[in-house]
Amino acid sequence: MKHVLPVLLVVLGLAIGAAGIVHGEADDSPGLQGLGVLLVLAAVLYGVRTVRRSR
Repeated sequence: MKHVLPVLLVVLGLAIGAAGIVHGEADDSPGLQGLGVLLVLAAVLYGVRTVRRSR
């Protein structure tokens, strides 16, 4: 139960980041695409750091 919150945060970050990339592409907005990419990268890095610290 203790590991549910980090997993939810990573999944939520990936979903919002992917949505930002898709909506930025449709709107032709490079800023929104960049923020989406940064959010996805941050979520992946947070997930990796959490897994490495738990071991």
